[in-house]
Amino acid sequence: MKLLKKIFLGLLLVLVILQFFRPEKNTTQGNHTKLFLDETNPPADVKLILEQACYDCHSNNTVYPWYNNVAPFSFWLSDHIKDGKKHLNFSDWESYETKKKDHKLDEVIETVTDDEMPLKEYTWTHSNARLTAEQRNNVVLWAKSTRLLYQAKMLQD
Repeated sequence: MKLLKKIFLGLLLVLVILQFFRPEKNTTQGNHTKLFLDETNPPADVKLILEQACYDCHSNNTVYPWYNNVAPFSFWLSDHIKDGKKHLNFSDWESYETKKKDHKLDEVIETVTDDEMPLKEYTWTHSNARLTAEQRNNVVLWAKSTRLLYQAKMLQD
């Protein structure tokens, strides 16, 4: 029993110490997605979906939940955000070449159609990010029509 108590106290001490260390937050000032929105021109309903279901992990500005102030959750969230931005960052849209933009929209279509995005872990705590079939369809239709614009541009270049 003494060993179990020592292990418990050791784990508790580690958790307390972890509270003093915080990963860097993913926050930015200003309209970090303006260029993306101007260029892709999503309808109002799709824009709202992107804001509620995508931007926290796929842009340079995250609206953090309260539990982000508690380690180890803060580190777990930070890793998810870094991974999400590695795959697609709407705030960096201007730095993408036309071919890459087309490819990223193709990935949006695939992941939304296959119900891979938004992640289930995210929708557990963000009920407004749970997409209906109609919302998924609207995102896919928008992404497909936007891809046509990029494909036409690539043909011209």
